[in-house]
Amino acid sequence: MAKLPSDLKYAKSHEWVRVSGNVATIGITDHAQHELTDVVFVELPDVGKKIKAGDACAVVESVKTASDIYSPVSGEIIEVNKAVAQDPALVNSEPYTNGWFYKIKLTDPAELNVLMGPDQYQAQIGSA
Repeated sequence: MAKLPSDLKYAKSHEWVRVSGNVATIGITDHAQHELTDVVFVELPDVGKKIKAGDACAVVESVKTASDIYSPVSGEIIEVNKAVAQDPALVNSEPYTNGWFYKIKLTDPAELNVLMGPDQYQAQIGSA
């Protein structure tokens, strides 16, 4: 059973959110990267793009499948992780640190209240 960082919020679609002020950093969970297996390509959103919670805004491709990444929160993309575009394996090796996807300036911080804490997310994914 993977240890889930307690400072993160989690979406049902397996993205995580780390909030600092009005900026949220978004990535995918260890469970998600494990299900995908080896990540070989990451398509990131454009800086300046405005997105709504639930919008597909990035794509991750693995040796097994391609999956949309959905934004758990609404706002404007202010930064993307170029390192993960150049080295997609970071998503597998460091999903909660250097494997993040993008940063977004929050337009509705109340959306964070809908997301799960680590215990709720762990219950969703079970002990797999």
